[in-house]
Amino acid sequence: MPGMWGRAEGQGMNRLFSLALLLPALAALFPADSAAWELQLPTVNRAIFSDDPSAFYMYTDRNFEGVKSQPWTAGQYGFVRDQKRTAAGVILTKFHEGLDIKPVKRDGKGVPLDLVHPISAGTVVHVSTEPNQSSYGKYVVIRHDWPEGPLYSLYAHLMETRVRTGAKVGPQDPVGRLGYTGEGIDRVRAHLHLELNLMLSERFESWHASRFQTPNHHGNYNGLNLVGLDLARLYFELREDPALTLASFLGRERVHHKVRVPAAGKFPLLARYPFLRKGPGAANPESWEIHFNRSGVPLGFHPSSIPTGEPVVVWVEPSKTYHAYLTRGRLSGSGSTATLSSSGLSYLSLVTGRF
Repeated sequence: MPGMWGRAEGQGMNRLFSLALLLPALAALFPADSAAWELQLPTVNRAIFSDDPSAFYMYTDRNFEGVKSQPWTAGQYGFVRDQKRTAAGVILTKFHEGLDIKPVKRDGKGVPLDLVHPISAGTVVHVSTEPNQSSYGKYVVIRHDWPEGPLYSLYAHLMETRVRTGAKVGPQDPVGRLGYTGEGIDRVRAHLHLELNLMLSERFESWHASRFQTPNHHGNYNGLNLVGLDLARLYFELREDPALTLASFLGRERVHHKVRVPAAGKFPLLARYPFLRKGPGAANPESWEIHFNRSGVPLGFHPSSIPTGEPVVVWVEPSKTYHAYLTRGRLSGSGSTATLSSSGLSYLSLVTGRF
């Protein structure tokens, strides 16, 4: 069984992979709704921890200022795509929410054969078998009920799915086969797009209907409602500290901007992830300051004694270029001044549940 637990000493990869071979037996000790932080890799590709990560990540085709390349780094999580020359130099402006994992096995025609397994025990909450209904192609979402709240792993571009909604799955259960369904992917670039997400709203359908004319085929499991975490970093940090918590993991994220919002009403997101409420403060603050990283992951809700009538950016990391390039277009302005763009306001409404 491919994969790894988030626990390894410094004796090298052999011990790690020997432990991975025990996963089928160990998984039986954990029911599918276990709150343990066990993590494994989803396919037989384990090169993320090797001296050659290019063997793990699928490249993308790039043409920047007439120079063509195929950087494997564009398969990583983060701002890794779409180079742009700015006053701050050449920067990457397009955010990639997951990990693009190369296949290890192909048949004689180049069709990938790698099976995909859950990264942890959980419940299948969404199976999309229509490849043209999103850029994910065929994809599966699994809910993991961990101590600090539910997280959702997403497996995209599958050639086929092998699970049904409602199924309890463990690390030994295949959810599908790696493939190349979805927009802009061919057989050569076949890969598994893997995400680990927070869910923003359980009323996403209402939010979507008020903003889009097109139908939402995926309910709450639409990619717009799932905020991807840095899963590669989580794999590495769990190897160093098996007792790592979600709060401490997100606590190491760099704050990029802070938005003050009116205090009226409650935040459903805090009911789902209570650890996001930060710091001392009155039970009824005048406002809240929400801290975000560059990509928009909410890192904390801080009570404030300063009133505000509308959402306002109160701090942003200074930049020599436009904040829009650094925040997926959610902030406008430059330097040390920023405002919420229309897309930023729309996203904030989803984060706060005020729509």
